[in-house]
Amino acid sequence: MKRHQVTIIDIAKELNISKSTVSRALHGHQDINEQTKKKVLELASRLDYQPNLLATSLVMSKSYTVGMVVPEFLTPFFPSVIMGAQEVMSKAGYNVMICQSNESYEMEVANTKALLASRVDGILASVTRETRNFDHFQALHRKGIPVVFFNRVCEELEVSKVIVDDYEGAFMAVEHLITTGRKRIAHLAGPDSLIISRRRLKGYIDALQKHILPVEEDLIIQYDLTPEKATIYVKHLLDLPNPPDALFAINDPTAIAAMLVIKDKGLRIPQDIAVVGFSNDPASALIEPGLTTVAQPVFDIGREAAYLFLEQVDIDLEEYKPQTKVLQTKLIVRGSSIPHAV
Repeated sequence: MKRHQVTIIDIAKELNISKSTVSRALHGHQDINEQTKKKVLELASRLDYQPNLLATSLVMSKSYTVGMVVPEFLTPFFPSVIMGAQEVMSKAGYNVMICQSNESYEMEVANTKALLASRVDGILASVTRETRNFDHFQALHRKGIPVVFFNRVCEELEVSKVIVDDYEGAFMAVEHLITTGRKRIAHLAGPDSLIISRRRLKGYIDALQKHILPVEEDLIIQYDLTPEKATIYVKHLLDLPNPPDALFAINDPTAIAAMLVIKDKGLRIPQDIAVVGFSNDPASALIEPGLTTVAQPVFDIGREAAYLFLEQVDIDLEEYKPQTKVLQTKLIVRGSSIPHAV
């Protein structure tokens, strides 16, 4: 007699829970209740459940390869996210194919087409600063290929996303500057095309308004995130008739570029001007003085994006309800905002 191959459906029926819950438990998802996870794993072991990768690959045309599309490798942020995703995907038996768009919309479109041609089972993506049209991701979604956005996300698609609380992180950073006595706080913001830029700008504005400080348009500069432009705009701010006494930057590379310009001008940090960044780049602890920054759980961003993909891979996408995971940030105070801070 031919032996029955135990499936996720069998385990779900036996425990009277959803296939999605079983799949997440088998993949070790952090959101699953420990007791439920234990029941699933014990039953899977007792029934000798084995994921039949070959059969699934033949029947469902699965490649056990996931694509990751990131906008740049200039900073440690995206490589760290990739490492977090790879940690989860490799344990689940998946390979990760990585594409870098170099902040180019056209390259991003070409990357998604190349990954589609490579028959990936899904795509984890963070969009470029140029991306305003999302038809290439819509096309993947229509073909039934799971798409999970992280960090720089698209709100137009009903797909899962992983973000940090950019608004709260920015609010916390600016309020910190205000509580240290700063009253003219400039903001070097990212391009308006990115949701993270808009949310951090909103946090900056709301913190000022909470403390009844004016929102001055000449102290807010949105730019394309290139180091050359950061240098130009910091010099512009410092040359104002009434220059700022603090700067909140969209990210740590911008903040570090600003600190170099400030030092070159012969100004003291933080006595003459305080600086706060966003992301806790490794270099933020190495520069002198250390950069006060908003830390993001970078590895967890990658891990959560991978988990959200795995939740979808063993079920019909029509049954799947997209989720948005919002991870929390933490303010790390160093010498760039308070003298002698650790």
